[in-house]
Amino acid sequence: MCPKLFGKNFWRKNLCLCLVTIFAFCGALLTPLKAYALSEEEISAPSAVLMEPTTKKFLFEKNSHEVRPCASITKVMTLILVFEAIEAGKFGYDDIVTASAHAASMGGSDIWLEEGESMTVHEMIKAIVVASANDAAVALAELVSGTEDEFVKKMNEKAKALGMLDTTFKNCNGLDEEGHLTSAYDVALMSAELTKHEKIFEYSSIWIDYLRDGATQIVNTNKLLKSYNGITGLKTGTTSSAGSCMSATATRENLSLVAVVLGCDTGTARFKDSATLLDYGFANYKIETLTVPEEYLLPLPVKGGMSSEVTLSCTPSLNALLPKGNTEEIEAKLSLPEELEAPVESGTKIGTLTYYHEGATVDEVEIITSSESKKMSFGEIYKVLWNNVFSL
Repeated sequence: MCPKLFGKNFWRKNLCLCLVTIFAFCGALLTPLKAYALSEEEISAPSAVLMEPTTKKFLFEKNSHEVRPCASITKVMTLILVFEAIEAGKFGYDDIVTASAHAASMGGSDIWLEEGESMTVHEMIKAIVVASANDAAVALAELVSGTEDEFVKKMNEKAKALGMLDTTFKNCNGLDEEGHLTSAYDVALMSAELTKHEKIFEYSSIWIDYLRDGATQIVNTNKLLKSYNGITGLKTGTTSSAGSCMSATATRENLSLVAVVLGCDTGTARFKDSATLLDYGFANYKIETLTVPEEYLLPLPVKGGMSSEVTLSCTPSLNALLPKGNTEEIEAKLSLPEELEAPVESGTKIGTLTYYHEGATVDEVEIITSSESKKMSFGEIYKVLWNNVFSL
């Protein structure tokens, strides 16, 4: 190397150029993902979706309603019912679960439960989420409903309640079984429902853990935990019929996303597809909080009422999903009568508050009365006077 080329004189003469180069490099590292479009061809999975879970808005769909097996992603619904049972007080995380012969007979991924072996509910949930244990899923299903068959009935009832119109469950763990089918769209719906139980993230964020006092090591099947910024879960699944599947959840700043891919050829492909979907969502969308202007909820006059006015209230959605790269503010438009006529009951819908962004409706919420005003009458006036006399 020529000493003159990189000697003191070189750095003195080229200091500005060097600094510009350094700042440009650092700036590139700090620059957020640029907004871009995503085509179906860029996702290798035959069926895929990307959804924002609080608004239930789908940001990308590829054969989203195509009916397919989903392997162990089935356990998302199993976990929903388990968490609901815990929150209802049916049992607790420290309660003991004893494996039946049926639970111990499961094949595929499991923790090798022996008939009569006992673990806590906490350990069983950990085994399901981290190791995708089929035997643990059946053990908890039996704890909730007595038998797996009764539990599966509850799974299908819950699926209908969530609007999962493409789904029929035949078991609680996702082992291949004729007629056990769902869609990427439905998987996203139930994944969003599971994330309402925030306890799930304590399990889905575990990389390596142990059962049986350290004798059994379990490693998370979600490899994105080690490679994707903001990943929070959720569930993988693989069978010969379903292929490699995944429901991936991630959060950056205040935006959460659910990416679902079904039927990938390999595990590597499902992780790549999931990351691509999540990257697209974070690059193109943002969450803004909706607020209610105080002047929109001033008391409303009541004609012919014992009270001359009633108070108002409304509860907007906490979040609005908006495209990035746009500075136009969200507008709020109130639709209310100038006055009401008695009688007015508390909890009566009297108007709407609509939020707009770039002319499109973002959200619409009801304005309701939070107090009442009875119709003015001699009887009501007499009652008020009588009560006032006795209060003196």
